[in-house]
Formats: sequence, structure tokens, C-alpha cells
Amino acid sequence: MERLRRGIATPVAVAVLACAVLVMIPQVLSVRYIVGSGMGGWNTNVNYTIWAQDKHFYNGDWLFFVYDRNQMNVLEVNKTDYENCISDHPLHNWTTGAGRDVVPLNVTRQYYFLSGKGFCFSGMKVAVLVENPPPPPAASPVKDGAPTLNLEGHIVIPAVFAIAAVWNSFFRFW
Repeated sequence: MERLRRGIATPVAVAVLACAVLVMIPQVLSVRYIVGSGMGGWNTNVNYTIWAQDKHFYNGDWLFFVYDRNQMNVLEVNKTDYENCISDHPLHNWTTGAGRDVVPLNVTRQYYFLSGKGFCFSGMKVAVLVENPPPPPAASPVKDGAPTLNLEGHIVIPAVFAIAAVWNSFFRFW
């Protein structure tokens, strides 16, 4: 019975580990931007055009809005409403009531966000263009004919934790 248990556990562990790594990779490659970081967050009298101008937003990234939940909100609007600070008919109200709202940027297009209740007129609006990620750089030629393995840290670290968790679970069963 013990051999059967160990014989089944190994393929199951490999499958679980493979799934864990595959699930973690997209989250590792995406970026979470705190809107207005270094400039006061999602607040009045901040120029969000300047904040966004040096950033590249890619499909799969996230915008994180931090603000006073009792006064402000986060609304996604169309271009015309964005330009005129009209918040009456938003495309989506991202306000959750906690003042810590996360918006997934999962479509390649232009996004327009503003805060209603008159705060848009004080500068609380931001437009971001979401693009597809650039292709990976071309591989450089291998020297000396020796095979190399290039694992970047942002994939290796979650994989190590996943392996450790699976390893730990095996010791609990034996």
C-alpha cells in the first residue's frame, strides 16, 4: 500500500507544481501602478498627465487608486466625458467604498478615468493607453557550444516557493 501511495503522489505533485508555476507567471509579469504615486495618490491638484507620461501600460497591468473613500470615487468614462469632466453616465464605476480600488487593464485600448462630485475639475482625471507587451528580445548566440539556462528572478522565486510548499505537503503525509 505504501508503494502505491508514493507511486501516485509523485505524478500528482508534478502536476500540481506545473499548474502553480503556470498560474503564477502572468501575475509576475504584470505591473501594479499606484495612480499618482510620489505625487499624493488619487487626489486633487495633481497633474496625472505628467504622472502617466513616462509609463508604458501593458495588457495585464493594474491601476491601484488610493483615495479618501468618503469624498472621492473612480469612474471609467468615454473620451468626451473625460475631456468635459462629465461623470453622470460612467462606463464603469470602480469605486468599492474602501478607497483602495484596483482596475485591471486587460484590453488594449485607451482608458479614461476621473473622479466625480466635482473633483475632476480640480485635476482628478487620468488617461492611459494600454498596449500589448513588446516581444521578448532575440536570443543572443551561445558561445563555446555550452548550453545555458537563463532564468530570471521574477519566475524563479515563485517557483521555489511553490516547490517548497509541495515538498512540505509531502512530509506531512509521510
